[in-house]
Amino acid sequence: MEMMNEDPGALIPELALLAAAVLGLLAGAWLPRHRQWLIAALAGVACVVGIIATGVVYTRPAETVFGSYAIDSTTNATRLIVLVATLLAVCASVEAVRGQRRETEYWVLLLLGALGAVLMAGATDLLLLFAAFLLASIPLYALVGWARSAPATEAAMKYYLSGAFAGVTMVTGVTLLYAAGRATAYGPLRENLTAAAAGGRSMPALAAVGLVAVLAGLAFKAGAAPAHFWVPDVSDGAPAPVAGIVTTLPKIGALVAVFRLLPAAIPAAAVAWPLLVAILAAVSMTLGNLAAFFQTSVQRLLGYSAVSQVGYVLMAVAVAGRSAQAGPALLLYLAAYALTNLGAFAVAAAVTTPDGPARTVDDFRGLARRHPALAAALVVCLLGLVGTPPTAVFLGKLAVFTAAVDGGMAWLTVLALVNTVASLFYYLRWIAPVFVPAPEAGATAPQRTRPWATVAAVAAAVATLILGIGAGVVVPLLLAP
Repeated sequence: MEMMNEDPGALIPELALLAAAVLGLLAGAWLPRHRQWLIAALAGVACVVGIIATGVVYTRPAETVFGSYAIDSTTNATRLIVLVATLLAVCASVEAVRGQRRETEYWVLLLLGALGAVLMAGATDLLLLFAAFLLASIPLYALVGWARSAPATEAAMKYYLSGAFAGVTMVTGVTLLYAAGRATAYGPLRENLTAAAAGGRSMPALAAVGLVAVLAGLAFKAGAAPAHFWVPDVSDGAPAPVAGIVTTLPKIGALVAVFRLLPAAIPAAAVAWPLLVAILAAVSMTLGNLAAFFQTSVQRLLGYSAVSQVGYVLMAVAVAGRSAQAGPALLLYLAAYALTNLGAFAVAAAVTTPDGPARTVDDFRGLARRHPALAAALVVCLLGLVGTPPTAVFLGKLAVFTAAVDGGMAWLTVLALVNTVASLFYYLRWIAPVFVPAPEAGATAPQRTRPWATVAAVAAAVATLILGIGAGVVVPLLLAP
């Protein structure tokens, strides 16, 4: 049974992110441009403090803080995933940000976006969920347009307009759910909707409309179909580190939020949400893979890949409450995806050509000969996104597929297997040029790499291998009280 308290000490990871963002913004206004790297160091320290604080309280009994924020194994695992992902993002961004006029703002926006993702995962009230949705959205709109290039500005505008529409839709859904269930807290909302369904009243129909609207907002944050249209454009238009951030951090928070919301607040007898989520999963994985087949821009390819990956994760959400393996499978997959996706984007950020950052698959020709460590990291991350052993995504997919079968959705598992095999094609289209000799001269040859982004890529690749091999130790932690 969960305990309830109002102790801010239970929120040290969240407070560390918030404090670093506020202090960073204030300090950055006074620091000279050549010393603004200190804000990046502050962001890294905040992440380390959050990781340590989460580890200290990881095995404590579940509790609810301030009546609307759950601290349990799911929230703690999400904290760790987001904080580690944020550290990788900081490392991958150093060269792209250093010396820029708005360097401080970059790190502050990143910290606030990470905080929003964590809060979405722990919210147990619709009002807090929507507030966290905004916190995970607005800073990232600005982050996408941070570089102020024409592609980044266009991507930021598309992201903002899509987010504005999704936000209005979501708040409408929250209003309708409140009208149907007379509560915004998940527990009372479920009780009231169950009573309405048992009494034969029309409230479940109103709740169904409200739920679809709320899911539309969360699907936007996760990049799931049909709210996925912004993902490839933003991934292609934003700088590679930013694209990695927006396709990773908010996705983690949104998917955990859906997993927590549906079984806790919406009775399946009132609204058939498992089938709805299963359909979203099937459409996301299929559309994402089909659209990625003939992409030549590596960041656009990874954008469509991110859409397909959401489909696999939603399989665990579809069987939430029907399979005990759904929760651990979801968290394991998200941890694996965060490492591999950020690793792939870090490679894209690390490789440059005479014309600027590498953009197309041909820009990576000869990478294996010139920079073998970076090429190895790319191969590990891309094959990891397919789900090749011994990477962590392989075990994540295995866990998700097992949970789906256990939850009575074997048909969805078959479709996911077909999509997994098909996805190998477009990942190999990027891997193959890496081992093709580059011309002696020409803009397509990788000329140099960025050291910090290279470190992030190699670290992510090593981490996904370690997580894949050591999953037997990790999975029991996901089941902690």
